[in-house]
Order: sequence, then C-alpha cells, then structure tokens
Amino acid sequence: MADAAEPPSTSTSDPNPSASPVSPSSQIHPRREPFEHGLLPIPKLIFPDPTQTLGQLRQKLASQPRVDAAALAEALQISADHARLVLDTLASVLHSESDPLVKAPPGEIDSVGADSRDLVLFLYIQSYKKLLPRTHKDSAAVADVWPSTSAFDGYLSALSPLQLVRSNSRRFMPSQADEEAHQLSYLQKHMGNILSLLAEPVEGEGESEESLVLTMEGLEHLGFLIQVGEKSSEGVSLGQAAPFFANSDPDMPAVPVPAAEVLDWVSQNISSALEAITERISAKENGPSSASDQDVAMADSCNNSGKTAPSSRGTSFIEGISKSSYVKQASDLKGSSVKVLNCHDSVIYILAPLRYATVYGCSDSTIVLGAVGKAVRIEHCERVHVITAAKRVAPYNTFYADLEAHMAEAGIEANINKWDKLLALGVVDPHDSLSHPAGVSDVQAETATRIDPDLFTNFLIPNWFGGESSGMTKDNPFPLPDNYMESRQKNLKSLDEMKQLLRDTPLEDSRKRELSCALHVLFKDWLYASGNIRQLYCLQGD
Repeated sequence: MADAAEPPSTSTSDPNPSASPVSPSSQIHPRREPFEHGLLPIPKLIFPDPTQTLGQLRQKLASQPRVDAAALAEALQISADHARLVLDTLASVLHSESDPLVKAPPGEIDSVGADSRDLVLFLYIQSYKKLLPRTHKDSAAVADVWPSTSAFDGYLSALSPLQLVRSNSRRFMPSQADEEAHQLSYLQKHMGNILSLLAEPVEGEGESEESLVLTMEGLEHLGFLIQVGEKSSEGVSLGQAAPFFANSDPDMPAVPVPAAEVLDWVSQNISSALEAITERISAKENGPSSASDQDVAMADSCNNSGKTAPSSRGTSFIEGISKSSYVKQASDLKGSSVKVLNCHDSVIYILAPLRYATVYGCSDSTIVLGAVGKAVRIEHCERVHVITAAKRVAPYNTFYADLEAHMAEAGIEANINKWDKLLALGVVDPHDSLSHPAGVSDVQAETATRIDPDLFTNFLIPNWFGGESSGMTKDNPFPLPDNYMESRQKNLKSLDEMKQLLRDTPLEDSRKRELSCALHVLFKDWLYASGNIRQLYCLQGD
C-alpha cells in the first residue's frame, strides 16, 4: 500500500473495467459527519504512525466480535470516560443506522461496543487537520475588533468571530466545496493505508501487500468515510456501486478482490470528484455560480438577507445574521443538519428536530437549537449562549409547543439527563489548522463550571406560530435537579411576594402613577442596556 506521505498512484489507461469511475450522477463524496463531528481533541487518539499502530490494534482486537469500552480503554491506555466518549461519538457519526452501536440504548453503548473496522477508521481520521481559512488581505482593517481579553489570546492568531462577521468573511472562510475538496485530498493521500486496515491476507500467502484482499463486507465499512451519490440514505452502498461485487448473489459470499484493484477504483473516483469540485470552485471565483451549483453557492446566499440556504446534501446554512432576532421552524429547513455561521449580536431560534448542528464563528448571541439527536459542535465562538435539547444538558431551561414531538423524532429521552456529566478535553483543538504556538496542545483544559442555581432562569421562546402549532409541550420536559428547582421556586415566590407588596402598599393615585412610571423607565433602560429591546421590535415586525 502507498505510504501516507505520498498520494497513491492511479492508472487511467488500465483496460480493466473494474477501474472505471462511477457515473457523474453517482459521484463519490466524503461523508462529512465523521470529519465535522467525529474528531475528538484527545492527544492519545492521534498517532504519529496510524497505519502501524492501528494495524496492530486491529490484530489485537480481531478475536473480539465487538470492542467494548473496557477493552478500548485498555488497548489505547485511555481513561474509561474517554473510551465511553469514543464509542458515543462513533455511534453518532456511523454510516449504518442498523449497526448495534447506533441502535443500542444509551445505557448499553459501553457494553455493545463497536465493530473493530469502524473503530480503526474512526481512529485513523483523528490525524485529519481542518482546512486553514484564507488570510485576510487587510489586517489593519480588522485589528481593532479582536477583544484584548479574549479567551483565545495566545492560542489563535487567525481571524476572530468579530473579524469574520465584519470583514465580508465569505471570501476568507472555506466554502463547503473547499472543505469537501480538502477531505477528498486527505482520503486520496491516505486511501492505501486505510484499505490496508480493512483488507485481509489470502490464507497461506503471508501478509504482504500483494496478498491483501478486500471482501464485500470490508468495502462496505469504507462507507464510514465515503459515499456514492449526494445522500447516503437515498444513494447506493459502496458494495452496490463497485464493479467488483455488482450483481452478487446475496446467498453466496462474493469472491474477495485484490486490495490494489480496489485502491485503483477508489483513487480514480476520488480524482474525478476532485476535478469536478475544482471546476466548481474555479467557476465561483471567476464569476457567479450556476443555479445547479448549490454546494458552492449555498453559503453565499445567506449573509444579511435573513434567508436559510439549503445545500444539495441535506444541510441548511444560517449565516451572517447581525443585530437581529431570527426564527426558523422545521418546515423552513432542508435536511436534518444546520450550520450557524458568523452571526453576531443576535438571537437565533431554530425550532426543529435535527441530527447535527454546528455553531461556528459567532459572538454575543443566543442560539436555540430545538432537539439535536446526534451531535452539536461549537467552534471559535465568543460570549455565545447555546440552548438545546440533547443527550448532555446543562440544565435545560426552555420549551416550545412542538419540543416533545421534536425530541421524539430526534431520539432524545428527557429521563436520561447528563447535565452534570462534564468532560473537559482540551483548550485547543489539535485538528484545527489555525496556527498555534509551540507546545500549546499540551495545555490542560480549563475546568468547566456549573451555573450557580441562584443564577438559573427560564428562557422564554415567543409563541410566533401558536395558531399553526399542533405541539402539546407546556413546560420544560427535562426534570430539573433539586437545587435548581428549589432556586426557581424561590425566585417565583419572591416575585409573587413583591407583586403582592406593591398591591398592598397604600399609595395615593398620583404616587402610584409615579411608581409605575419609574418601573417602566427602569425596565426600558434594562431593555436597551441588555439589547433585548431589539427582540421587541422584531416581534412587533412579525
């Protein structure tokens, strides 16, 4: 197999029909889920030589049908908490919804474990580095918007969320097409090594590269990283798309194929996909993109216009919202994933059931994300308050009419509440290609803190769609921890007592009017000081 430092060579003149690419309508794409939500900032999961280390790991675990948390912790010399997190994260990004790890109840994931082939692919891509944003050409123009007391000081030397928002950032942030090309290039470079981890030696012929073969089942596991067609749920599996196993009898095991032959086929298809993406990126940079080029244009169609931009691959983009309140419900979104990008000083409500959500480059905002069943990733944000019903909740403080229906659709159970199961992983994400000072990856994580119960308050979501909603949620569906419930009841009692005191205080009519006027002035001052006055204007506009 090819060395990781060099892309595998491909042959376009091979008359073997098995080396022919798939048709353009069935083009290969990287699966975004593992690259966007499957990377964990745990140093022990990033290996200097992943091929050798993971090859030995797979051999060690080959005798086990599934790798549970205990075996994984021992094999990688990581903590039990980190081993459970690996399995939890792998379950959230697996390509097969029928896998036992995906179908396992939350309390049984540790014991059900993962298929060793999926596990080694998951661990292999922990070496992936994300795409570096383009450098801003006019650094002086954005130098004054980066807060001097930022939590990122000393770590990130690229653009801050405020810089990204105020500097027409779409020209500098990678587009989805840029990221897909970067992921494909990574897969092209490492595909030889990846296939070697899925391949098996021919019995009696040793374990040389020439004797490695790939079964149909082994090829299907490559579907963790690549897919054929735009949507894996609607497309064909790799086993069906590959010419090696086409029209195989389901009752008869297909004959294994030399791994080198599979490598040629996959590499040619990746090259074809890269050529197509490069043409799309070039077309975008040289002029307006075509109407069919959704994957390039989608991020640009939603800057300050307040529109949601759907992609052709099931992700809606909400980008560039500034000093606004913004609401979207399930019927407004295309697909089950959302990305909120480069939003500033806004309140954003996405009241929908989701599988994945990403919040990137935002600042001074509150973002409400309905119910998220798989994973939420928050990166390069400052002073951002994210509220979502998910598997780890800290403690949840809101509701809207359709919430419980959305939770059921997303697979969120209110009685499984890990609000206090905090797990700090690191200050700097080692997968991020932003430049870092030497040694910063060794900095220990700051300890996350639980909110003081006396500071816990309910967040009220306006009922914009009361006449249209069929939801029945009338209160927070997650049981609050006792001390938070006690604090909430105490605050409600104090409010009632204050109201009653004002009602019972004997005042002349003129003094009552003065008191009412003073309260209104103070409330108005608070609305302006907190920025909440804008929400009232937005609600009036709706």
